[in-house]
Amino acid sequence: YRDLCAGATPSPPDVTLDYTDFARAQRELDGYGGTGSSASVLSGRVSYALGFEGPAVTIDTACSSSLVAMHLAAHSLRSGECDLALAGGVTLMSTPGAFVEFERQGGLAGDGRCKAFSDDADGTGWAEGAGMLVLERLSDARRQGHRVLAVVRGSAVNSDGASNGLTAPSGPSQERVIRRALAVAGVSVSDVQVVEGHGTGTRLGDPIEAEALLATYGRGRSVPLWLGSVKSNIGHTQAAAGVAGVIKMVEALRRGVLPASLHAGEPSPYVDWASGGVRLLAEAREWSGAGGRVRRAGVSSFGISGTNAHVILEQAPDPAPRPAAPNGTAPTGVVPWILSAREPEALRERAAALLPLVDLAHPHDMADALLSTRARFEHRAVVVGGFAAGLGALASGEPAVGVVSGVAG
Repeated sequence: YRDLCAGATPSPPDVTLDYTDFARAQRELDGYGGTGSSASVLSGRVSYALGFEGPAVTIDTACSSSLVAMHLAAHSLRSGECDLALAGGVTLMSTPGAFVEFERQGGLAGDGRCKAFSDDADGTGWAEGAGMLVLERLSDARRQGHRVLAVVRGSAVNSDGASNGLTAPSGPSQERVIRRALAVAGVSVSDVQVVEGHGTGTRLGDPIEAEALLATYGRGRSVPLWLGSVKSNIGHTQAAAGVAGVIKMVEALRRGVLPASLHAGEPSPYVDWASGGVRLLAEAREWSGAGGRVRRAGVSSFGISGTNAHVILEQAPDPAPRPAAPNGTAPTGVVPWILSAREPEALRERAAALLPLVDLAHPHDMADALLSTRARFEHRAVVVGGFAAGLGALASGEPAVGVVSGVAG
């Protein structure tokens, strides 16, 4: 692919790029501080390293950053700006600044655990994290035989606007973003069986979110909507929180199991749970497609900046048959993987880097990518069949059957 998108995210604004403070004290980094700590370069570096030429945008909406990146990447795909998109988020805490600042605000859990929507919720627990999603138009993925893990049925983003406080969540805005995502997805509230909530474990935010879910998903249901939060498992990964929730729900869709939320005792008494059909996932539950129902999940992410995002995910369709080869037959026979580099050592390093992908990539897809998306240099090698053994031999500089290497004339 020549036209691709890359979306990446820095940390929340209250601890934005604390690496900058750390880097200033390292004299050996002089001259690299600008590009090494600039948020704008974060996504640009991904495109530079991988050769992407589509939109490369760094997004900072605090804790909703990665879900907003996913929303915008989907728009770019639909509009034809790119053919394939990376969207995700990362938070690394180079200093204890986030802990100090939030403790002063009384927002940290005493034991560091997020007790989302629970009676004993006493604050959030910070965590580092990184996650990335590969997005593609479903028609393109099926035509090219790519494995589809889940479908983004619809998404929406909005802002709290002039609410009762800059950092206080707005229930009405959360309701609006959920309804908008459902409308874009073309599904009703009863078509969604579970919501991966923002659920940070704070006494202010969790009840507001739960009431918004009760006012939207909780109305007119014959079966309850199940509610959980991955933050109970891994902590609040801040800018990576949205992508973490998506990954959790993608795996739940694939496995047919709704994971339990940890550390959730009695449901929060500040929520009128009886007003609608929303229940906490206090234990793992089977998620079957009984009656031919398509499994669907909502994922929420709300930023301290006031930017809200909600995404509707759907189980992947049955795999399409692999496309026929140009002559009308199914691709069979020997498949060559072609590698090239400027130096012999770089060629061996390239082979070593491909080794972990042998069992993950389809041989024909990898062959096509290596041939059509990589520059051609003078030192080259061709691995034919037995890819693990061939790449291993090439990486170690040993001769092997099925491996041809040399310098191009």
